[in-house]
Amino acid sequence: MTQLSTLNKYFWRYKWLFILGILFVVLTNYFRILSPQLTGYVVNTVVESIKQPGNIQSPATTHTYDVLVSKVIHWFQAKPFKEKILFTGIILLVLALISGFFMFLMRQTIIVMSRHIEFDQKNEIYGHYQQLDTTFYKTHSTGDLMNRISEDVSRVRMYTGPAIMYFINLAAVIGFSIFFMLRSDVKLTIVSLCPLPVLALTIYFVNTIINRKSEKIQSLLSDLTTNAQESYSGIRVIKSFVQEKAMFGFFKTNSEAYRSNALSLAKTEAIYFPSMALLIGLSTLITIMVGGLDVVNGAPGASVGKIAEFVMYIQMLTFPVSAIGWTASMTQRAVASQRRINEFLLTAPVIRDQPKAQQVELSGEINFDHVDFIYPHTGIHAIKDFSLQISKGEKVAIVGRTGSGKSTLAQLMLRMYDAQQGTLSYDGIPLQQLSVSSLRGQLSYVPQDVFLFSDSIRNNIRFGNAAATDEDVHRAAKQASIYQEIMAFEEKFDTMVGERGVTLSGGQKQRISIARALIKQPRIVIFDDCLSAVDARTENAIISSLYDYLQDKTAVIITHRIFALFQFDKIVVLDDGAIAEQGTHDELLAKNGIYAEMYRSQQETGQHA
Repeated sequence: MTQLSTLNKYFWRYKWLFILGILFVVLTNYFRILSPQLTGYVVNTVVESIKQPGNIQSPATTHTYDVLVSKVIHWFQAKPFKEKILFTGIILLVLALISGFFMFLMRQTIIVMSRHIEFDQKNEIYGHYQQLDTTFYKTHSTGDLMNRISEDVSRVRMYTGPAIMYFINLAAVIGFSIFFMLRSDVKLTIVSLCPLPVLALTIYFVNTIINRKSEKIQSLLSDLTTNAQESYSGIRVIKSFVQEKAMFGFFKTNSEAYRSNALSLAKTEAIYFPSMALLIGLSTLITIMVGGLDVVNGAPGASVGKIAEFVMYIQMLTFPVSAIGWTASMTQRAVASQRRINEFLLTAPVIRDQPKAQQVELSGEINFDHVDFIYPHTGIHAIKDFSLQISKGEKVAIVGRTGSGKSTLAQLMLRMYDAQQGTLSYDGIPLQQLSVSSLRGQLSYVPQDVFLFSDSIRNNIRFGNAAATDEDVHRAAKQASIYQEIMAFEEKFDTMVGERGVTLSGGQKQRISIARALIKQPRIVIFDDCLSAVDARTENAIISSLYDYLQDKTAVIITHRIFALFQFDKIVVLDDGAIAEQGTHDELLAKNGIYAEMYRSQQETGQHA
C-alpha cells in the first residue's frame, strides 16, 4: 500500500470533492438504514393485528429505533391500521428516493474526483516522459511506455474511484447496521455476524494470490503491447520478407501467455462471489432460525418484526460485503500498477539543467576540447579524444565511414548525452552550464532517421516554428527543394502524411524534415546525413539553396558522402571515433588519405555532387 501513498497529493488537491463524497456516502446509508427499522415496526403491527383483531393500534416500543424513525412512528401511532400501512409505504418510498439522490451525488463527487486524478496523472507521466533522456528510451520499449500511461493509470483510477467509494460505503453500512443491530438485540447480532471472521480469512488468502498474479499480468500485457506496436511499425518489412505467419505465431504465443494468466486470475477472483453468497445466505438462515426460536419460546424482546429487520440488515450488507473481494482486487491491481508507474516517475533524467543554468543568446562558436564518449549501456567507445574549434559562421563537414562516430557528435552537440571526459562549449560556455531548452531552441537539427507526425505537411514543417506564417512555410519548402512536389499533391500543403510519413518517399520525407529545420531560423544548424535518400540532381538543388541560407549561420554537416560543390571552411574526417584528417577539400585530396579514397570511390560509383 506504500506505493499508493504517492496518490495522496491528488486527494489533497481534490479534498473538497473527496470530503463531500464521504458525506454523501454517509447520508445515503443513513436514509437506507431507516427502512429496516420502519419495516420491522410495520411487521410487528401486522402481527399484533392478527393476534388481537380488536386492538390494531397497540403501541410499539421505539427506544431501539433511530430518533427520526421514532418520531415518524409517534406521528402515525394513533392512526387507523390502513392509513398506517399506507403512510409507511409512502415514507419507505421517500426514504428510497432520498437515499438514491445522495447516491447520485456520491458518484458525482468521488467518481468525478477519480477522473480528475486520472487526467492529472496521465499529464504528469507524459510530462515526465518528455524530460527523460535518450538513454532511457533506448532501454525501454514504446509498448511498455504506452501500457503504463494507459492501462496502469486506468487501474489506478479504479482504486481512486470505485474502490474507495465502495470501501467507504462498506464502512458506513457496517457501522450503521451493527450499531442498530446491537442496540436492538446483542445476541442476534453476534449470531448473524459470526460468519464474518471466515470471510476475512478468505479475503486475506485470495488477495495475496491476486497481488502476485496482477503483477505478472501487467508485465505480460506490456510485452504484448510492445509486440503489436513493433509489428504495426514494421509491417512493410514483415510483408517484404513474407514473415506474417512467423510474427503472428510470436504474437499468438505472447497472447496465449497473457490469456492463461488472466484466466487464472479470473478463476481466483471468482472464488469471492460464491463465497460471499454462501456466507450471507448462511448468516440469513442463522438469523431466522435463532430469531424464530426466540419468538416461539417467548424470549424477552423477541418479535417477528425484529427478525424481518435483521434480515433486511443482512441483505443491505450483502452487496458491500460481497464487494470486499472486488474492492480488494482493484486495490491490489492498483498497487501493482502504481509500482510500475512509480518506477518511471522516480527515474531522474540524466540530462537536466544545473542550478543557475544560463540562458544565453548564442553567436555560433563551438569548441570540442578532448571529448571522450562511451555509450553507457553498450560500452562502445564512440568518440575518442576529439578536439575541434568551429568559429562563428563557419561551415564544417564531418565525414567518415559508417560507424565512425559522426552521428554521436550531433547527439553530443544537442546534449542528448553528456561526454564522460573533455569539454564541449558554446561561445566559451561549457554545455552543462547552459539551459537545455535554451540551447536546443537555438539549434536546428535534421536527424538521419527522419520522423514526421501524422498531420498535414504544413503542420509538419511549422513544427519547427509554431509562429511561422504560410509564407514562411512556403519559403522553407522552396529552400529544401520540396515546394514543387508539394504543390503537385491534390491537397498541397494540407496533404495528410501517414504515421511517420509512410505515404511519402524517403527523399520527400528528408526534404520536409530539412524545411522544418530551416523555418526555425537558428544560429546553428546540424545536418546529420540528411540527403542520403535524394538523387544527385535534387541534392545539387538543395545544396545551392542551403549555401545561400547558411551564409550567416554556423553549420555542421555530417555525411558519408562528399559535397565537392559546397565550399566548406573545414572538413573533418572521422575514423573509429577519432579525427583521422582535417583540412579543406583540396588539402585532403592532396594528402591522399581516407578522404581521397572516399572521394575516388564516390566518383567511381557516380555519387558525386
